[in-house]
Amino acid sequence: MNDAAPSTTTSEQDRKSAGQRRVNIIWEVTQAAIAWGAVGTILFVAARIALLAIQVDVSDKQLSLSITAFLLLSNLGSLIIGFYFGRTNHQRSGGVGGDSAGER
Repeated sequence: MNDAAPSTTTSEQDRKSAGQRRVNIIWEVTQAAIAWGAVGTILFVAARIALLAIQVDVSDKQLSLSITAFLLLSNLGSLIIGFYFGRTNHQRSGGVGGDSAGER
């Protein structure tokens, strides 16, 4: 006895969905790698700036520039993290146009 519901999609629609899932996985991995790399670099440079700023022989100009650079990096890191976590819309598939691409 087969309790499976009959398919409501064509084989071409199934192939399209499988292709979209494959592209989505590649894109997710790429975005994760970019975000990890960028945030890791920002944290490393920010730590170096912080260590430079606490040296005994640092001038006021160097301290001012390091504070400015630190703030810029922290804002950039927050922006990257915010966009990384807020960029997805899992309600639609298929990229630009979603499932309704090409329809009028």
